[in-house]
Amino acid sequence: MIDSWKSKEYSTYTPNKILIVGLTDNLTARKIFEEKLKTELKNRGIEAIESYDVFESTFTSSKQTEKDIQNEVAKLSKSGFDAILISAVKGVDEKEVYSGDTYQVDYYWRRFGRYYHRYQDVYWKKGYYSQYKVYHIEASLYNIKEDNDKSLVWTAQYNIVDPKQISTTVNDYVNAIIKSLEKEKVITFK
Repeated sequence: MIDSWKSKEYSTYTPNKILIVGLTDNLTARKIFEEKLKTELKNRGIEAIESYDVFESTFTSSKQTEKDIQNEVAKLSKSGFDAILISAVKGVDEKEVYSGDTYQVDYYWRRFGRYYHRYQDVYWKKGYYSQYKVYHIEASLYNIKEDNDKSLVWTAQYNIVDPKQISTTVNDYVNAIIKSLEKEKVITFK
């Protein structure tokens, strides 16, 4: 976790029924994320439902207006939901790292011959460059019973470095979310 924040206005707020939204076009990752988070929230006595079981396919397959979204939130509220936990990738950085012997500048090697002798390995001991990605992800919890600009209860930012397996990455990410929600006393283990 990079950072987290909880609104002081919701110091005693505890959600009862949460809609979990994994905002991604990767349906497999979305389902794994939403199911894992649902399980963890249920283990803490909070009813949680995956968005893929609630949203119509048209809601996620095309761009929605703010009015469409407000109408969907109103339907959710009437169905007993009091919160939405949404997670989205906010950006991706591509990194490159050189791996190999590192050489330092030695000012005490005053003769060329000694210097060259010491560092000539660079010609045949090749290092390599490796690339990896860092995903910047944000998770936010909104109180949907409040219809105002201050409905954000909690938010946290995470960096996921070079994920290899969806299930392992999602497990680690969900555990980090739960840990932060418990630390901020938004949820408790019951």
